[in-house]
Amino acid sequence: MAGYTPMMQQYLSVKADAQDALLFFRLGDFYEMFFEDAVTAARELEITLTGREAGQEERIPMCGVPYHSAEGYIARLVDKGYKVAICEQVEDPATAKGVVRREIVRIVTPGTVMETKSLSEGSNNFIVAAAEHDGRFGLAACDLTTGELYATSFPVSKETILNELNVYRPSEAVGDASALRRLKEEAARSGQELLGTERDQPGDSDTLLRTQFPGVDWTRPEGIRKLAIARLVAYLGETQKRSLGHLQSVKFYDPKQYMALDAFTRRNLELTETVRDRSRKGSLLWLLDKTRTAMGTRLLKRWIDQPLLDQASIEERLDAVEALHGSWMEREELREELKEVYDLERLVGRIAYGTANARDLNALKASLQRVPAIRAVCERLDSAPLAKLAGGLDDCADLAEAIGAAIADEPPVSVREGGLIRTGYDAKLDELHVASKNGKTWIAELERQEREATGIKSLKIGFNKVFGYYLEVTKANLSMLPEGRYERKQTLANAERFVTPELKEKETLILEAEDRMVDLEYSLFAELRDRIAAQIPRLQKLAEQIASLDVLQSFAEVGSEKRYTRPRFESGYDLTVKEGRHPVVEAVSEGVTFIHNDTSLTKDDGSILLITGPNMAGKSTYMRQVAMISIMAQIGCFVPAKLAQLPLIDRIFTRIGAADDLVGGQSTFMVEMKDIQVMTEQATDRSLIIIDELGRGTSTDEGMAIAQAVIEYVHDVIGCKALVSTHFHELARLEESLRSLRNGCMAVKENADGVTFLRKLVAGAADSSYGIYCAQLAGLPQSIVSRAYNLLESAAASEITDEPRMRAPAPAIVRESGPAIVTEEASPESASESEAGASPELDGTAAGAPTAPDSGIVQLSIFEEPPKHERTKKASPAADKLADKLRKLDIMRLSPLQALEWLNDARNQLIEIGDSQG
Repeated sequence: MAGYTPMMQQYLSVKADAQDALLFFRLGDFYEMFFEDAVTAARELEITLTGREAGQEERIPMCGVPYHSAEGYIARLVDKGYKVAICEQVEDPATAKGVVRREIVRIVTPGTVMETKSLSEGSNNFIVAAAEHDGRFGLAACDLTTGELYATSFPVSKETILNELNVYRPSEAVGDASALRRLKEEAARSGQELLGTERDQPGDSDTLLRTQFPGVDWTRPEGIRKLAIARLVAYLGETQKRSLGHLQSVKFYDPKQYMALDAFTRRNLELTETVRDRSRKGSLLWLLDKTRTAMGTRLLKRWIDQPLLDQASIEERLDAVEALHGSWMEREELREELKEVYDLERLVGRIAYGTANARDLNALKASLQRVPAIRAVCERLDSAPLAKLAGGLDDCADLAEAIGAAIADEPPVSVREGGLIRTGYDAKLDELHVASKNGKTWIAELERQEREATGIKSLKIGFNKVFGYYLEVTKANLSMLPEGRYERKQTLANAERFVTPELKEKETLILEAEDRMVDLEYSLFAELRDRIAAQIPRLQKLAEQIASLDVLQSFAEVGSEKRYTRPRFESGYDLTVKEGRHPVVEAVSEGVTFIHNDTSLTKDDGSILLITGPNMAGKSTYMRQVAMISIMAQIGCFVPAKLAQLPLIDRIFTRIGAADDLVGGQSTFMVEMKDIQVMTEQATDRSLIIIDELGRGTSTDEGMAIAQAVIEYVHDVIGCKALVSTHFHELARLEESLRSLRNGCMAVKENADGVTFLRKLVAGAADSSYGIYCAQLAGLPQSIVSRAYNLLESAAASEITDEPRMRAPAPAIVRESGPAIVTEEASPESASESEAGASPELDGTAAGAPTAPDSGIVQLSIFEEPPKHERTKKASPAADKLADKLRKLDIMRLSPLQALEWLNDARNQLIEIGDSQG
């Protein structure tokens, strides 16, 4: 530091304690930055980079922002992933000897933002800490704004770490080198940006934890969890440099308490955001969010992220939803009361943090005053869970009364302004109010008297912070002032300002009273705020109960509006859904009837459904809706079906859509294989697997072989419920060799006007995907479409006499355990346009029933499939191909000569078929 000025030496000393942060160094009315910090801040904030003399030969880089508007600049830097250390003057410059003493009062990081303007009301902002030891991984997650703190541990596993990160989607992480590396690697896999800070074991973690959480029994939690929590609390104390009084409890859990949803499943099912543009609209969260409070919105997301595996807890939620579902008047009354409740969790956080103002306290009071009415509504409903919840609601009436007695109805935003405290609350403050008011009345009377004495009607008495009170006289009237009584104070362009001994004396009394009044008001306010802070556990418990009630009423509101039904849980294996619908596709398809479908995945009638059929016919939407119904049921929500009898699903695996991992150097097919590899490792017989277009991305023969091998593995080894769609129609023969596999296809209706996709699942297999027809619908040039049809016909003609190649069944694989998968062509938003279509005339045909020849529904195999036990003779494959060729023929595009040539070729092929069959 040699050669630098004393102020710059002080800066460098402070900066040494915040090497990984941008230092906002307070100088008067500005926060200044120097050296590399200045260069970085000027670039990121797009402000001017200047220089300053610092005792060296060269000027050093410098930039600054006004202190009164610094919050916006800090938020922008934090959003970009920077830490910002705030260094304030901690002594009065007027009394300081030498350089004013300065200290870092807080370090703002992406995971410790407290300013709610920078945060979404309905979203959490989590910071996580991790520890790894002896094959176990501990994870602690905290939202500093709400005081939530969760902790868990599990065997070290990339997939489990990623699953937990996707629950919290943290903006920052703390941990030792090994744990931090794992967190950052897994976060990168799911596209999350994670600011990491390396920290080892805190000094005395046991003392730290007992001091911060006196009500927690620390003899019970696993050591790796304790270490993760200790690292987190130590880091928060290090950066915030103040009491963390709202962190008073820890919620411990085991990941096995919840349905496991990997990152790809969350993405593919669009649980909280859409695949297309990562927006909230079009997701399950968007559909179910009829909450009335910000804390209810945040809890709803957490419930969706963590479906329950405990049937008793699920049934308790469903009982509450059912009571609210059937009581419209009470539900509406409850929704009106909840609408007036502010964000209690974040209000409590600001109170504990010491940043709450008087308006925050009034918001707390208004919220607490709604609790008795909320409790009364719950008590009127015939529901044990709601009665239990109502009985535990503490309205904190003593706190509401204290706030009402102390705080003015419309206080100023700043706690350093007058007018915070209500008249009558404090006798001494009332005296100062009177003194200030009387002094100002005396000033007004003096102005009247001076006007009469001088005859100057424009004379006025004013005030500013520099000169205090003064008499102002225009220059045109200066001659009317008496000699010797007025002392000139300031000269303006058109007036002169004066003071008198009497005015100065009264000014001293008034200003002294006002200063004392402001100080006393702030002291009384801080005392009340501290009194409320001492009751934080009560307020946090109330906030949690209100949030739960808000989510339950939201489920009831959606269920009533969308005509959902209560799911029933079975203790066994079977899954049965009658008239199931995709909740989001149905919701975004306003004015269009959604075609419902049944699902039966059972041990006796088949646990694997192999679905074939046309592109854009609804296969992917159908498979997704089964997964969505299971998730909705296990978060305690009613489901879009006439009837749903479900088992508890422990994991859902989905493989939907094509996606390259260019950064990771993996093709679409490799990504698919990686997903399936995870499924084979983690799936159990209680899982649900959904795979769309299994085997895509490689040659036809290899893709078909892989698809068959995967299906056989799921059937023989894992034994779970599965929905698999494919364009390899040859795989339909697996129904003959795999006892638990059944074929299904999406029905179509063909006529002279074209093809209509009926969105209806029927039994049997398809032998066409209508790919060229879909290309035509997409608007491809007619020349391409015609050429494609010609090539298809040529290929069919060249193979008309070929016998299909027979493939030997893959060898059986033995394994100890194994879950479920999904794949789709479009997101719910796009599906709403292409798959939800208006309900066509089904001529009374029941879903899944054999269709009469004149019903208008054509099963995609041209021959109606006989019962399984009667399958002894098979139709000629050559005849099948010829019939398929005829069905696809667009007669209106043929010239008369082309039509005659086609008929002649077909006649010759039929003769050849007859001859070959004797």
